[in-house]
Amino acid sequence: MPPLRVVVVSGMSGAGRSTAADNLEDLGWYVVDNLPPSVLPDVCDEARRTGIRQLAVVLDVRTRSFFEQLPAMFAELKRSGTLPEIVYLEASDEVIVRRQESVRRPHPLQGDGRLLDGIDREREQLATLRAAADLVIDTSSLNVHQLGSRISHAYGGPDHALRVTVLSFGFKNGIPLDADMIFDVRFLPNPHWVPELRPQTGLSAPVSAYVLGQPGAAPFLASVEEVLTTVASGYLQEGKRFATIGIGCTGGKHRSTAISEELARRLRADGLPTTVLHRDLGRE
Repeated sequence: MPPLRVVVVSGMSGAGRSTAADNLEDLGWYVVDNLPPSVLPDVCDEARRTGIRQLAVVLDVRTRSFFEQLPAMFAELKRSGTLPEIVYLEASDEVIVRRQESVRRPHPLQGDGRLLDGIDREREQLATLRAAADLVIDTSSLNVHQLGSRISHAYGGPDHALRVTVLSFGFKNGIPLDADMIFDVRFLPNPHWVPELRPQTGLSAPVSAYVLGQPGAAPFLASVEEVLTTVASGYLQEGKRFATIGIGCTGGKHRSTAISEELARRLRADGLPTTVLHRDLGRE
């Protein structure tokens, strides 16, 4: 029998924990929300006895004792043959404030202070957990369907292959918080300055052909492809199942989009399950 796989879903309030949990449940995971830490080993034992092989536990900052017990608890789970991992949901302060105000709910750590005070306390308390996360997803620019796609890509298939997300973005909108590696394609000529290409995006055939046909594009893609296929086996040996690769240009409309699509095509041909997300497309 395969070992029990345990995923801890955590992160900032308003970053999408409930949405992630709903998607995991749709994918066939057994989901438990805010499980008391002391009963987690018993729940895992019961899951093994009943044939459950995918268990997701949703925890927020109110379950503080869990974060103190996390290292010892994970060590115990590993000794019993489980595969614990953490997915952490992140979002910017501005987005969290907007989401919290839209649902008219106070922040769990706000107390009598401002909403931003609660957000700051939460970031501080979750800093260690975020650093230990196997997968960090920044949901600032994602809708519920895009977050669902990220969760489905990460947890909807077999866990024996490195699962890659190629994320195009524009540097003018900030570097993505959840990228494991970032590559800059601003060395390529910008289609923005070609009048007939300016209104199009990197998803269109003319822009893609223009970007991929530039000197340096093919060697760049080959180099990145080689890096990722080289580190994939090492990542898996170290227990890392996910990699988010950021491809950035100025605005995220032309060069990074075209390069991301081509890189994803090559990685799929190499046998790496790969999805593409265009963070800033449509923001210009």
